[in-house]
Amino acid sequence: MKIISIDPGYERLGIAIIEKLPKGKTFGKEVLVFSECFKTSSKLPHHERLALIGNRIKEVIKKFRPEQLATEKLFFSGNQKTAMLVAEARGVILYTGSSLGLEVFEYTPNQVKIAITGYGRSEKKQMIDMTKKLIVVNSPSNRLGTSKTNSDDEFDAIAIGLTHFAINR
Repeated sequence: MKIISIDPGYERLGIAIIEKLPKGKTFGKEVLVFSECFKTSSKLPHHERLALIGNRIKEVIKKFRPEQLATEKLFFSGNQKTAMLVAEARGVILYTGSSLGLEVFEYTPNQVKIAITGYGRSEKKQMIDMTKKLIVVNSPSNRLGTSKTNSDDEFDAIAIGLTHFAINR
């Protein structure tokens, strides 16, 4: 089974394609097929940024053909303006996945932290360290853990995907 997992954002969003291989050499292990941090420019109008997000997700779905989409539920305790912008981007993500026939699953930040580290108050560094240990990198183009260009958003997307597989065994 192959999924697309997305860490929702407005300026940056993490996108990952993860595949659960049948039992064999990797013994049913999750494999990272693709990941990126997709960015939109603050110089663009709001509606254009949302369109770019939807178009990029559609491109990735059409290229890799996942069966399901996993994303994170919103949790904001601060800036309401930012929360609204991310909520709108999340709406685009959910719509795009659904319109292309994907089953959509949502997880809270706490569920992701518990699935990855076993502790609901894990720090970002703990999450990244465990994520690197839990997934096999399938492609040399995926530089997970080998470059400083990896963003937290990519690791968050991968962690959401791993959470999906852990919860839906």
